[in-house]
Amino acid sequence: MAQPNSVKMVEICRVAPKPGAQDLLSLPLTYFDSLFLRFPPVQRLYFYELKSSSSSSSASTDSVVLAYLKTSLSLTLKHFVPLAGNLTWPQDSHTPILSYVQGDAVSLTVAESDADNFDHLSSNNVFLESKAYHPLVPRLESSHERTAAIALQITLFPGRGFAIGTAMHHAILDGKTSNSFVKSWAHACSKQIESGLSIGSDISLPEQLKPLYDRTVIYDPTGLGLESIYLNDWQNLDGPNNRSVNVWELKAPPDNSVRSIFEFTRAQIQTLRQMVLEKVSDPVHLHLSTFSLACAYTWVCLVKAQEIEAGKVSVQAFSVDCRSRLDPPVPENYFGNCMMGAMGFAEAKELLGEDGLVVAVTAISETIKGLDKNGVLKGAHELYFSKIKDLLQAEGIYSTAGSHRFQIYDTNFGWGRPKKVEVVSIDRTGAISVSDSKNGGGGIEIGVVLKKDCMEAFASLFAEGFGDSFGKHRVRG
Repeated sequence: MAQPNSVKMVEICRVAPKPGAQDLLSLPLTYFDSLFLRFPPVQRLYFYELKSSSSSSSASTDSVVLAYLKTSLSLTLKHFVPLAGNLTWPQDSHTPILSYVQGDAVSLTVAESDADNFDHLSSNNVFLESKAYHPLVPRLESSHERTAAIALQITLFPGRGFAIGTAMHHAILDGKTSNSFVKSWAHACSKQIESGLSIGSDISLPEQLKPLYDRTVIYDPTGLGLESIYLNDWQNLDGPNNRSVNVWELKAPPDNSVRSIFEFTRAQIQTLRQMVLEKVSDPVHLHLSTFSLACAYTWVCLVKAQEIEAGKVSVQAFSVDCRSRLDPPVPENYFGNCMMGAMGFAEAKELLGEDGLVVAVTAISETIKGLDKNGVLKGAHELYFSKIKDLLQAEGIYSTAGSHRFQIYDTNFGWGRPKKVEVVSIDRTGAISVSDSKNGGGGIEIGVVLKKDCMEAFASLFAEGFGDSFGKHRVRG
């Protein structure tokens, strides 16, 4: 079988917004954006399988796929003009600015991989080397002076399918906005396929996908000046007056690291809910949502698999969409970041104990309880980036990337739902990826990257809780 990373670069082109784009030249960052100023980009990978057609060769199929994707991308950027621009921090500006000037465009890499690799890379039933996806996602152009908003890559697997890799600057898009952009691109592409390449100069996006650029909807209810606090912190990091917008380079995962995706079906979530209810006399204070239960169970399995010292305090951090949690609420289609981190704490010895799941659920529930009506910003002024960078890859401290509410598997470019979606960048951040299940039915998928021996232990622990067989997952290169 061909090696998973045997990828040949075909071209690197630049795709500009279709002429006639809206007149939006710059956007200042808000305090929500500034929080993530130099965070590494989020890299996501979508695999799509092409059904074989006897009437066309694989070469013509690949050329048609590329034509549709490139043209629809240009049409989509007409609605998302800032994404063709760059982030800078001018000396005369208090805040970093996302600017677009005529001629700016998105970097799009086109690559090709051996068709034999497709099934291997898009399967959920194997442990892949953590670096196997690296050639399939683009690098974000970044320097101290300017950083691109996004970068994209299309990798063709002739006769089998294709993959779309994205790199999104975290200070410009949160998960919700990133998802809206990719779904808008998918919408444009599918509409274009319906009407042919001669589609007109514009497309109409569904209301929920139309980006809202109005920065006045973001305010600081704390009265503490979060924007100044965050920007001063960044300037003093390797400063003084450090206005670098260069994204952090986190260390690569160990060579023996592997990645895999695990599914919680709706029935398994109900099993976890019942397990908790049987051990708690008063469950009213618990938040027994799909996310809380899946996150808690994963947390316990990770602590056990990594054999975290019993005397340590373990942390489960997760992102919270603030749009509906602020008063007044921020519109759902707001473009940019509108999220904060929340953290649950528990002693490792309690997570390792017989009631570990209840302990984890309780810790997450207590955190979620205080998030409504601006409570999501409690303690937001105490975030220090110099410490956050060190915590990203620390053992016993876990975070999440993504959300099952994004409905990632509904991202249909016109060739059907994705066969697999991965958050590639979790191998450097140590986060747990979260999405809806490709199998639907109200399930949820989590993705983890661990050293091979830890992954085998994690998979065994994960299966034991549901009485499943460990044999479903196999270690592959």
